[in-house]
Amino acid sequence: MILNNIVAIFRRELQSYFFSPLAYIFAALLWLLGGIFFLTLLIGPQGIITFVATQEQMGGELPPVDVASEFLRAFFGVLGVLVLFLLPLLSMGLYAEERKQGTLELLATSPITNWAVAVGKLLGVLTFFSVLLLPMIIWELIIFTGAEPAFPLGLLLLPHLGLLLLVAAILSLGMFISSLTESSLVAAVLTFCLVLLLWLLDLLGDRLPGVLGAGLKHLSLLRHYNYFLAGILDSSSVVLLLSYSVLGVVLTAQSIEALRWTRR
Repeated sequence: MILNNIVAIFRRELQSYFFSPLAYIFAALLWLLGGIFFLTLLIGPQGIITFVATQEQMGGELPPVDVASEFLRAFFGVLGVLVLFLLPLLSMGLYAEERKQGTLELLATSPITNWAVAVGKLLGVLTFFSVLLLPMIIWELIIFTGAEPAFPLGLLLLPHLGLLLLVAAILSLGMFISSLTESSLVAAVLTFCLVLLLWLLDLLGDRLPGVLGAGLKHLSLLRHYNYFLAGILDSSSVVLLLSYSVLGVVLTAQSIEALRWTRR
């Protein structure tokens, strides 16, 4: 029964994105900006092709560099910053619009558990984002399948895994903030501020001594995301990013439970 409820909410949420003008605006921005950065890193003045051409002109005097891995790290580093700015636009309406239209009260008083609704909504928006990544994956495959020497395509998995875990964490926290307000704009701004703080904790931790500094750095989204970009599968990074996702779901469920009690 619970699984059926989650699937029902998931389908409803996913379907809504394919009929939402905002979702298409988000997709256009992601593809446009992602494509610009992809081409810039590939053929721009500091791009990979320019680097290889310079190395050949200098007769191999430059130190050897794994250009494919460096390109991948740079591109996903840009994507990480890009989703920091764009994802609040995607998460802001997860609950804020329900509050505004009065349908949140129906969810709050329905037999479906609050956490099942939250999980269904998170899976729906995460699946929609994953679909938007497909064109970028095609770009990567076109580039890397033609690389010489052959680039091991298995190395593409870690950056994609890191990006999806990062996106899930941001969307989950954004969902919680969206459940607190009727204003989508307020939800987007607060989500951006919160995620920016979590992103920069690594820099803040460097300026603080001892256990406090180490603790802040461990909570940083940037620090753990960079492990994936470096090709390191660190279990603590997986657990930390998943923990943010779970935290967002739990807080959202509690937020809706509070609304349920106010309606009794």
